[in-house]
Amino acid sequence: MIVLFLGDIIGGPGRRCLEKDLDALIREEKADVVIANGENAAGGIGITPEISDTLLNLGIDVITSGNHIFKKKEIFDYLNKEPRLIKPANYPPDTPGNGCYIFSNKKTNGHEIAVFNLCGRVFIDNFDCPFRIADKVLSFISKRTQIVILDFHAEVTSEKMAIGWYLDGRVSAVIGTHTHVQTADERILNKGTAYISDAGMCGPRNSVIGVRKEIIVDRFINMLPQRFSVADSDNWISGVVIDIDEETGKSRSIKRINRKAYD
Repeated sequence: MIVLFLGDIIGGPGRRCLEKDLDALIREEKADVVIANGENAAGGIGITPEISDTLLNLGIDVITSGNHIFKKKEIFDYLNKEPRLIKPANYPPDTPGNGCYIFSNKKTNGHEIAVFNLCGRVFIDNFDCPFRIADKVLSFISKRTQIVILDFHAEVTSEKMAIGWYLDGRVSAVIGTHTHVQTADERILNKGTAYISDAGMCGPRNSVIGVRKEIIVDRFINMLPQRFSVADSDNWISGVVIDIDEETGKSRSIKRINRKAYD
């Protein structure tokens, strides 16, 4: 099974990247499943029902998220209705939505795949322990499928690497998101789990992690509040492609992708 995982989609430029190139990318990589992090798809922060529907209609099977999932109030009810948009499973249990989605599609030959989402705690927020919540989620996922993808939305590489080793052999892949900067540490861990600290982003490289660079530079220099605005120049699609053995759930390979979409 070939899984295409796309890094954080940044506002309108990120969405246009996928509108222009996702079909071709799926064909070129022969992807059976497409997963994308969409928590910054609405103006660079949060996601709306309309944008979620648009992304799903482009051919994305599951949209993961992170600490910005609840930034748009209109998403609350939608999360309870649309299982293909998932929240981090270590949010408090009474918050809207689900932290896991299990499915198959016409390309997976009857094999189910589980996708779940967790947030790190270092420099982000007071989430429940992602390690213990991962154990709870896997206790019921494992009854249905061995093909499991985790989007670990976290700030620091040490926390990402730690959960990668903690889950090695228990999930097919641990894919880091949140920093918007793709790392060069993709590998197959000792027991068959594909790993990368961050998949990168879909959106403007001529920016500071998606925001107009002039705004961020001025903020660092003057330390004054600034209204963020998404950049729109030198737009790329970044992510990873993972080849998974359907019978064992172990990964055979992981490779980074970087595709220029438009200027």
